Amino acid sequence: MTVRLTTAQALIAFLARQYTERDGQRQRLIGATWGIFGHGNVAGIGQALLECGGSTNAQYSGHKGTKGTKGTKGAEDTKGAEDAKGTKAAQGSGSAMPFLQGRNEQAMVHAAVGYARQSGRLSAHAVTTSIGPGATNLVTGAALATVNHLPVLLLPGDTFATRPADPVLQQLEVPYAGDVSVNDCLRPVSRYFDRITRPEALIPAALQAVRTLTDPVSTGAVTLALPQDVQAEAYDWPEEFLAERVWHVRRPAPDPDELDRAVRAVRAARRPLLVAGGGVRHSAAEQALAAFAEATGIPVATTQAGKGALRHDHPSDVGGIGHTGTATADELAREADLVIGVGTRWTDFSTASATLFPDPATRFVNLNVTGFDAHKQAALPLVADARTGLEALAAALGTQGTHGHRVDPGYRRAYTAAKARWEARVDAAFATPDPGAAPTQTQVLGLLDALVTEDDVLINAAGSLPGDLHQLWRARSPRQYHVEYGYSCMGYEIPAAIGVQLAAPGRPVWALVGDGTYLMNPTEIVTAVQERLPVKLVVLDNHGYASIGGLSASVGGERFGTDYRHRDPDGAFTGDPLPVDLAANAASLGMRALRARTVAELRAALAEARAADHPVCVHVALAPPSARPAVPAPGSVSGPPPAQAWWDVPVAETATRPAAVEAREVYDRRRATRHRRL
Repeated sequence: MTVRLTTAQALIAFLARQYTERDGQRQRLIGATWGIFGHGNVAGIGQALLECGGSTNAQYSGHKGTKGTKGTKGAEDTKGAEDAKGTKAAQGSGSAMPFLQGRNEQAMVHAAVGYARQSGRLSAHAVTTSIGPGATNLVTGAALATVNHLPVLLLPGDTFATRPADPVLQQLEVPYAGDVSVNDCLRPVSRYFDRITRPEALIPAALQAVRTLTDPVSTGAVTLALPQDVQAEAYDWPEEFLAERVWHVRRPAPDPDELDRAVRAVRAARRPLLVAGGGVRHSAAEQALAAFAEATGIPVATTQAGKGALRHDHPSDVGGIGHTGTATADELAREADLVIGVGTRWTDFSTASATLFPDPATRFVNLNVTGFDAHKQAALPLVADARTGLEALAAALGTQGTHGHRVDPGYRRAYTAAKARWEARVDAAFATPDPGAAPTQTQVLGLLDALVTEDDVLINAAGSLPGDLHQLWRARSPRQYHVEYGYSCMGYEIPAAIGVQLAAPGRPVWALVGDGTYLMNPTEIVTAVQERLPVKLVVLDNHGYASIGGLSASVGGERFGTDYRHRDPDGAFTGDPLPVDLAANAASLGMRALRARTVAELRAALAEARAADHPVCVHVALAPPSARPAVPAPGSVSGPPPAQAWWDVPVAETATRPAAVEAREVYDRRRATRHRRL
């Protein structure tokens, strides 16, 4: 039997009936579709969403079509789901596709990514756009999703497949290739890409798209480019294509030989360190990690994506690792003889640009669901799901018995004492001795730390906040710490908070941004207001790109072009601060805006925001640099901690300005300590 639908209608009906299942829990794969309509999708996907209940909660039903064929019933024929031959309606319950209205295409992808991450990659969103600018605006969001291995389905409109009139509005003409459109920009940032030039081509393409979205190894952005004429073209679709389908998310077990080699490496180690990455959280392996750490006593450091895999007060948790890591974790890394990476990609921030593990004899074991990542750092690979692999490793080490493998008690006492010293540094950074003073950035985090519970979610992606959060934040639950640092995309936070709030309706969700990030992408505030989502936005206003300004100063750039100031008579940006009122801007978009100029005002504003049942912006006027604590001397416990490890940002090899010359000398000394593992 077949169902006569347009290509767009068939795609939406197909997506509405796809489910994932893991560990006996089933959920809908595509929870909603985001969209901004233009001429390239309004009559195709837009009409299909309307048919499928995107705004009216209507559902597909059927009517008696040609022999062996079903069509869409009219509203007056919705009763009587079977015809004289016993043919069923096209689809009953469960076929509605919720629709979410966005304001910026990139932001819609960020919201979808936030939703997918909070949903443990088991549920995702689709994003539909028109052709041309709407489609190319997807590229940044797609790159972010693919870099972070987070599923999102992109449905950009495309130019006519039948080419009745070339060029059409917003078409890119390429003289050497007639089959190229701007959507080809999405190829390198998609884990699967297809252009649907015939209705029947949708069947294999849609199945491959969903396979990719649900595969822990391959997942990321998936793009189905939809020519606008094909979207509206009708076809007789097989019933099997539109039937409910459950995709089981695999938990592959480790190869016995790889497991044996990993066990022997762990048993031989005297100073092992485990580094937990985002794969631990994607696998829901937090309990397995905690059990492994408790049984073995091996300390656990975390990457940005892995932070929160253990609670901050777990005895084995030693905090973040790498350039933005804690002194405890980074010192353990420098002295480790074995490093066990679990679900990590080993980026330059985690390895301090290949300087954090200086001993050539240090060995690596990488437990990762992807062979590509498992072989990094010349490691012994253990290719498996993080939870399954940790459980297998624990069992092989005999951790349940009285004679199971454990680290030396002296090693555990040493890192426990080092952790306590670091916690004193955190307390000092969070301290607010003067309630009437303008707050510093770390004091903002300290006030949040005192307010939130394990239910709250904090979202950030760019600026200096990721470093402070990685070093200082005390994560209380697995999904509380949501820092996107794979692509570190300015403008991610506000739309991602919307996605997280949609995935976790009862949890307080905070988006932490600087003024530079806010100005990049504030438009989805309107969406939060429209959907009545009580997201909490904290804007840290320091009148410029403060993070990159600090980096500029350290590499000889002298903060050039990083302050938000009027030009002086010489043309430099050294005049008065710009008269920009971001609190008023947020209020103009529909948010309730609270202003905080002092520590006391900030404490009250944060509490009010957390209790609110509507979107709230807390605007914080940060202390100017001259009023902030100086970088502490070694051994001091006052002020915010400096970076505990290096990050490679190349400095000009030839320059005449003294700042750049001096910075290059420092750079040459640091890069000489790099060690490439072969």
